[in-house]
Amino acid sequence: MNIAIIDKVMLNFFSELQNYFALIGRTLVRMFDRPFYYREFVIQFDKLGFSSLFICILSGLFTGMVMALQSLIQLKPYAATSYVGGMVAITMVKELGPVLASLMVAGRVGSAITAELGTMVVTEQVDAMRVEGTDIVKRLVVPRLKAMLLALPLLTVMVDAISLLGGYIMASGYGINPIMYITGIPQFMVFQDLIEGLVKPVVFGFLIAMTGCYVGLNTRGGAEGVGASAKQAVVLSSVLILVTDFFLTKIFVAFRG
Repeated sequence: MNIAIIDKVMLNFFSELQNYFALIGRTLVRMFDRPFYYREFVIQFDKLGFSSLFICILSGLFTGMVMALQSLIQLKPYAATSYVGGMVAITMVKELGPVLASLMVAGRVGSAITAELGTMVVTEQVDAMRVEGTDIVKRLVVPRLKAMLLALPLLTVMVDAISLLGGYIMASGYGINPIMYITGIPQFMVFQDLIEGLVKPVVFGFLIAMTGCYVGLNTRGGAEGVGASAKQAVVLSSVLILVTDFFLTKIFVAFRG
């Protein structure tokens, strides 16, 4: 009996995984085909990007302040507080900035994508589009993916910049002047760190958009199903972000070595 249950679970898992990658394949193929739905792209960019700006700025500001405070506490006994700017920069740009922005967006935007598409599915709007001959992937998935691929790197840059500002606000209370704070940054960072800090949010944005769209388009069970799908999308996106972050870091470390 236990073997039969495990077998059923594994079959369902691989079936979902196959469908997920099939959706990714169809989306990538249709990204460069006409029509491009520019208006839908702009609407989605506004929803996914500008609407998440405040929460990302708030998170980046206080995270930068916390990072600077912790760094100052550790560096003060060694009279090395002038390095606080570099420590905040390398931590936020390479790792914490992309992950923090992605998790914030996954919680706010990923659930919204799933809920919107899930509602369209349970109210049979998606079926109506199919009857009219509309390509669902082209019309609903591609604009959201394009908007996310553009919005999340920009939000990550904003988080990084605001976190450095927050770090300076905290460091200024310990006698660190702006010149000392800024000159400490290139001592810790190289150009590859900037590339890594921009590649990660692109990959994370892809995962958030595709996971939200896939779960939303496979929603069942009415209003209750929409809520369950939104929760599932946030959990899956967050786990995928954390797991993928580890493997991306390993890849960058291997290239650097």
